[in-house]
Amino acid sequence: MLMNLQVRDFAIVDRIDLEFEAGMTVLTGETGAGKSILVDALGLVLGERGNAQLVRDGAKRAEFAAEFNVDKLGAVQSWLSEQALDLDSGCLLRRVIGADGRSRAFINGNAVPVSQLKKLGELLLDIHGQHFHQSLGHKTVQRDLLDHFGGLLDQRAKVELAFRAWQDAATRLQELQQADSEHASRIDLLTFQLQELDSLAAGDGEHAALNNERQKLQNSGRLLDGVTGALDALDDSESGNANNLIADAIRAIDSLAQYDPELKPLVELLNSASIQAAEATESLRRYGETVDLDPNRRDWVEERLDALQSIARKHRVDADELPELRERLRDDFDAISNFEERGKALQQEVEQLKQDFLKRANAIFKARRKAGKAFASAVTEAMSGLGMPGGVFDVALPQLDDTQARPWGVNDTEFLISANPGQTPQPLAKIASGGELSRMSLSIQVIASDGSEIPTMVFDEVDSGVGGGVAEMVGRRLQELGMTRQVLCVTHLPQVASLADQHFRISKVSDGKSTRTRVSALSKDERIEELARMLGGVEITQKTLEHAAEMLNGAPQKRA
Repeated sequence: MLMNLQVRDFAIVDRIDLEFEAGMTVLTGETGAGKSILVDALGLVLGERGNAQLVRDGAKRAEFAAEFNVDKLGAVQSWLSEQALDLDSGCLLRRVIGADGRSRAFINGNAVPVSQLKKLGELLLDIHGQHFHQSLGHKTVQRDLLDHFGGLLDQRAKVELAFRAWQDAATRLQELQQADSEHASRIDLLTFQLQELDSLAAGDGEHAALNNERQKLQNSGRLLDGVTGALDALDDSESGNANNLIADAIRAIDSLAQYDPELKPLVELLNSASIQAAEATESLRRYGETVDLDPNRRDWVEERLDALQSIARKHRVDADELPELRERLRDDFDAISNFEERGKALQQEVEQLKQDFLKRANAIFKARRKAGKAFASAVTEAMSGLGMPGGVFDVALPQLDDTQARPWGVNDTEFLISANPGQTPQPLAKIASGGELSRMSLSIQVIASDGSEIPTMVFDEVDSGVGGGVAEMVGRRLQELGMTRQVLCVTHLPQVASLADQHFRISKVSDGKSTRTRVSALSKDERIEELARMLGGVEITQKTLEHAAEMLNGAPQKRA
């Protein structure tokens, strides 16, 4: 349950610290005092979207913190443990929104993405807004409520995954079938291209090697003359060649080294030079033997390069890429040649995935029918206590055929209602009375909450549009819900407020320069004054105070 909430510099709130108790808590106050601002603050600390406009004028940031007791919440403890965010006790959520619009989120002191804060928030607290009845007529909302009540959300997620897998495979099959008319001509083209490339038989790196060889052949005479001249200088000249000169130098210095040891390193250098000169001579001789002056070889290299470049231009690739192109076209040819085999395999896959989806969809359809009966019975019973005796609520689940299958299954969901005895239930979206729709909305929200494991429920003026005895019944339903979980309720009805276990009053104060919201926990006498204000408006009489006290004193008997 929610233990405390701290808000700093949010809208017209400068500083609020609230400690919450178990059971039913109400928040009351004049219109515009900021009651719903506290609900918004809870939404922000649990990951709802925020922006810089939420920061109080003149402040650097808005800060929100909420502490929850999760000792009895196994799902929450497991989630925190899986994310390595658990502590020995408690769960502290914090959100900071800067005046520059930047937002930061923390769980138990660890910085986390806002999306992670939102996932945890969905396990801790559920907010029912005052405008919920406006969206209640949408089938998507109705389906979500029913699946939420029946505990079918995880099962529905698996149905959706099965549907996506089936549709993806069906799309691939359709694309393959569309290509069927083209694959014969494509095979003919690939056959010709592969024959041409196989005949050419371009090797890896061949084009680059032939270019090097062509350059060598075109300059063979110059290369041979240069090599011959170098060999003469090194060894072939009868007098004055490098090898003889180095040998003479070695003999001259070596004979002198006996007189001066400093000459010995020079002898070693000359010996090294002699060895390198000899090796260079031998390498040049071998290279000279490779220089080819054959004009036939030169002509063949030119023809080969022209052939490679001609095919490369035809396929719009570099000549060096021809071997890779050949392999790629071979793969395409094999894939298209196996078209029928692939088509049969994919057809079987599509059918298997379809059957898996239908099995899951029919299973959740049966589960929805069971949940729908229980949901309809509970809401119908609640309607009687909310000023609609004899009214009937029903859940229609029209079944769809295979061609109409949707990600959520093979059925639609539609809420039907008859507000008066003898009337045929009609789609809830067609209800004309705003008051009836508000009461239906409250009934459905409270009943749907019974199927939820979320420990804290927040109701933001969901009792708008009702009054009198119906208002008291609304309060009793919220009070009953507060016996099994924590309920926070923003209300303007004294009949509801009188039944709370804890009462906060929201007020707006101003010093002429700035305005801020103040929240006060009320004592019994203060509660009587607040109930009297809610009953009597601006001028509170003694009779109004007595009526308020009677309402509050009668509340314990109503709980019994």
